[in-house]
Amino acid sequence: MRNKIRIANAGGFWGDDLDVLRRQLEGGAVDYISSDFLAEVTMSILRKQQLKNESLGYVTDFVDQIVDVADLMKQKGVRMITNAGGINPIGCARKILSELSKKGISLKIAVVDGDNIIDRIDEFYPAAADFKNMDTGESFELISQNLQSANIYLGVPPLLKALESGADLILAGRVTDTSVTMAPMIHELGWQLDDWDKLAAGLIAGHIIECGAQSTGGNFTDWQKVERWDNMGYPIVEMNKNGEFTVYKHENTGGLISVDTIREQLVYEMGNPAQYISPDVVADFSHLQLEQVAENKVSVKNAKGYPSTPYLKVSMAFEDGYKATSSIVISGGRVLNKAQEFEKIFWQRLNTDYLKKNTEFVGYNACHQHLAEHIDPNEILLRLSVYDTDTEKIKKFSMSIAPLILSGPPGVAVTGGRARMQQVITYWPTLVPKSSIISKVHILDDNGEVQEQYDIASVLGNEREMVTPVRKVAETKQAYADDKRITVPLRKICLARSGDKGDTVNIGVLARSKEVYAFMKTALTAEYVSTMFAGISKGKVTRFEIDNLMALNFLLEEALDGGGTKSLMIDAQGKTDASALLNQEIKIPEKILSSVLEAESQNKGMKTGV
Repeated sequence: MRNKIRIANAGGFWGDDLDVLRRQLEGGAVDYISSDFLAEVTMSILRKQQLKNESLGYVTDFVDQIVDVADLMKQKGVRMITNAGGINPIGCARKILSELSKKGISLKIAVVDGDNIIDRIDEFYPAAADFKNMDTGESFELISQNLQSANIYLGVPPLLKALESGADLILAGRVTDTSVTMAPMIHELGWQLDDWDKLAAGLIAGHIIECGAQSTGGNFTDWQKVERWDNMGYPIVEMNKNGEFTVYKHENTGGLISVDTIREQLVYEMGNPAQYISPDVVADFSHLQLEQVAENKVSVKNAKGYPSTPYLKVSMAFEDGYKATSSIVISGGRVLNKAQEFEKIFWQRLNTDYLKKNTEFVGYNACHQHLAEHIDPNEILLRLSVYDTDTEKIKKFSMSIAPLILSGPPGVAVTGGRARMQQVITYWPTLVPKSSIISKVHILDDNGEVQEQYDIASVLGNEREMVTPVRKVAETKQAYADDKRITVPLRKICLARSGDKGDTVNIGVLARSKEVYAFMKTALTAEYVSTMFAGISKGKVTRFEIDNLMALNFLLEEALDGGGTKSLMIDAQGKTDASALLNQEIKIPEKILSSVLEAESQNKGMKTGV
């Protein structure tokens, strides 16, 4: 067993920089490389590809990526683990082996599957699982006839078996984003599958690096502090056997790693910070300690974990109508008034009822709506969208934008032809008992034939039902009533990052000083944020406090017009909501601002920690 292991990330989504894998290999010493390609909607995209061509269903970009560096991986003794197999990991492995044979390179590949249950629904429903929507409680009967994809989030057990084979590349389908980082740690450091605190450390490390450059300066609130954006450095974790780890990047690369970049990534797509659920462990973020130990190097320790639950999450997607979007550029004087008149003319002429329709003024307030400050732009992209189950209505919409160009006010520029009708695929999260799921590991030879095959049980015997404790919400106290106040935008005193899960947006807000955090807990209530986002978030707003990170996490329900591909919003994933919040002004005690300046001074000396 090793005492420590270095795992580098080489991509956080399908479409990320394909050169990163080579840069991580050439930039310095690492033991493993992990890469995450799959989002919820990606699975349905892969399913569509496979229905057109049964040999597809995997991330085709990865084939070129791995073939390019396979010889270098072998030379350096670096192993890779990824979910690029999508819904056809064996097909992906065989394509890789075929391409490698042309170059005379041999690579041992182990394939993990068993997550794709689209053709086996009757085995589980209704006897073993009711497949109700875990967010809304809706019945599976509503979507069962339109189901397009169904993939279980597998955990580390099959990945560990694949690692035992000595494979150079472990190619999986739908496993959790964090498990591709956790599995090598467990395998190399000798952790047991009930070492809850260590498993939680592995999960947290995986969460930090799973989104690639998001932890090395990408999407960072204080982006101006990133001195270089070329040759962007991607994160590497060095995990110690005791569960303490550091996050860093290769030298002479762009980007930035600081306590704040790591804090921001920790709150990304977070729900309850005390119960971050995975198939292998329930992690508690509320005890973590972060410290800047060197330039572009942050240590993380004191992770806490609890037994996993008896269930696995299933990511389903179903056909759910159609949508289309048209747009034109409008320019000239009084451009907002002109765009509003175009909007009125368009919908009046169309004279059709749709299940949903939306108008956005891009360049004025499309992302932030009423939270955007008033400006007088020179041009606006008028974006018009509809959703319906009637294809004839969608076709009528698609043909209605062009006539505006010659029969409306002047100053119009064409941006494209008729709108393309898109099939809407909607996300359906649900659960299945672990006892129902057996995953598989296949060891392939150089010709892509299965040499060995193993069935891996999902139940480990140490699971337990999770009980959500009753949260005590502290009463708001006006502790600064007599202090002199000044008005500042929230970004002066806070950082923030937002993410999405279905139709819910999370906004993690991080204080720039301890004094700011104490003030935030009294002033930035769930009611305050709910009022701020009124009209954008149509559901309830929940707040979680994360004292150790000086952070508040807000969950804004019904904030994404259905979420994913069903949404007609230009920002269908709520990525800009953090910026919208930070742009809002708030009255603060004057002395609070001086604490921010003092904390900033300490940060420059790299003595900061939370």
